[in-house]
Amino acid sequence: MAADCPRVLIAGDRSSSGKTTIVAGLLSALRGKGFSVQPFKVAMDYIDPSYHSWITGRSCRNLDGYLMKEEAVREIYDHAAEKADMAVIEGVRGLYEGYDGDLGSTAQIAKLLRAPVIFVVDARSITRSCAALVKGYMDYDPQVQFKGVILNKVGSDRHADKAKREIERYAGVEVVGVIRRNEDMHLAMRHLGLVPVLEGKTRHEGFADRVARIREIVEDGIDLGRIIEIARGAEPLPEVQPDLYRKNSVGEGVRIGVARDEAFNFYYRDNLEMMELAGAEVVPYSPVHDKALPDVDGIYIGGGYPEIYARELSENAGMLSSLERAHERDLPMYAECGGLMYLGREIEWDGERQEMAGLVPGKARRGEVRVVSYVHGRLARDSPLGSAGEAIMGHEFHHSEMIMDEGLDYAIRLERGRGIKGGWDGVCQGNMVASYTHIHSASFRGFPANFLGACKARQWPSL
Repeated sequence: MAADCPRVLIAGDRSSSGKTTIVAGLLSALRGKGFSVQPFKVAMDYIDPSYHSWITGRSCRNLDGYLMKEEAVREIYDHAAEKADMAVIEGVRGLYEGYDGDLGSTAQIAKLLRAPVIFVVDARSITRSCAALVKGYMDYDPQVQFKGVILNKVGSDRHADKAKREIERYAGVEVVGVIRRNEDMHLAMRHLGLVPVLEGKTRHEGFADRVARIREIVEDGIDLGRIIEIARGAEPLPEVQPDLYRKNSVGEGVRIGVARDEAFNFYYRDNLEMMELAGAEVVPYSPVHDKALPDVDGIYIGGGYPEIYARELSENAGMLSSLERAHERDLPMYAECGGLMYLGREIEWDGERQEMAGLVPGKARRGEVRVVSYVHGRLARDSPLGSAGEAIMGHEFHHSEMIMDEGLDYAIRLERGRGIKGGWDGVCQGNMVASYTHIHSASFRGFPANFLGACKARQWPSL
């Protein structure tokens, strides 16, 4: 049973403490021991989960205490952990960072799932101070189950021994790993964080070798057996009543084309699974490589890095023409972030301009700041996303901005968040909606049902 699945949560003292690389190494080490491991990521990141999914062979699921009700967090965990030997949850930022108090924090998820916490400390240039830091984190919220510490970026054996001795003496928690400072522990980065796995495998020489090396370093530095023991000591969770993952017929007979390749790969597995549970068929296609859209009833273009693949996307004239014809037929389209950029007239990035689909009356360019934020608001008009007045929650994650024509219609009025322009998001033309907002089926329950309904209504207009 998923309720009894051994589990551990890897938290950090701050961003860039090394959680993601340590989790990647831990997952790989567990797979090497024959474990079926279910990965999770706190908050709504896409990129870290791409590594965890690739390493484990199981789709990493996101858990967010702000965007999701507690019941939804438990259900997502329970559903994904079914038949797994162990679950590993990666935290976000510092353990206690949240939207408002505990809300949206790693600590909230740790308590909600009764997960033992292994705390990663960036120990560069500190020894005894590590003990004070760990004790402070433990005392801040005694309900968080601190079960172990991993010291990261350690310079020497003497450094490790001194920090370990003081932590175990003063904080009373065992050190279950020491990772030495090593340049091989770094993965390729860019303006939104790590390079996604699909791109890393195709564009970065030695990518798989680097991940294998990370496993070696982590496995050599941690007490894997003790971490497994800690995970097996997790309290059983109460039974969950299904609410999200229920079969229905909303999308029966509908085929949804999902743009999925090295340019577009920011998707939540739950969104696609909800389409499948509704009876729809998810049909992957590649805007980079395919010459035309597949035979589908709707198009879903998620986020990614179209700015990196702008030349390839622009030169694929067949796909751009196919999109234009689909829009002329008023085929329902929903695009998020990178998809919004792709549907615009052009992408201007690092001194180069490339023409795009031209369906959205605007152009994309590099913004002055990176935008990472929760968003919430309401649908301002009827659209494939739903009916006017419906509340919507999601998040933004981009380093671009859209320069839009005036006088356009927008589907979403934001109460929090930036959106495309002046608090408006979801530029809307006919059955096309393109937004910066990313939505998850547990944060906006209207998706994908409303979108599938729009696709079916166009398929059978008399119904």
